[in-house]
Amino acid sequence: MRQRARITGTVEYREGDGANITIRRGPCEVEESALDVTLSWSDADSHGAAAIPLGDYKRYVASKAIQLDPPQAG
Repeated sequence: MRQRARITGTVEYREGDGANITIRRGPCEVEESALDVTLSWSDADSHGAAAIPLGDYKRYVASKAIQLDPPQAG
């Protein structure tokens, strides 16, 4: 299921064995699967996507670092 959200706090992901990378604050899209969540974002200068473990995602939502937009009627 794909949902719109907003990153409002510190949200990090890791590429391979590298250091944590902070995702910039602002709008994003969230796509949840059974094992992980993919966040995707774009703005005038950049775009990106990152998969994070489901447990990390739930922690970010609980702490309000990621705030989910209400579902749109359609």
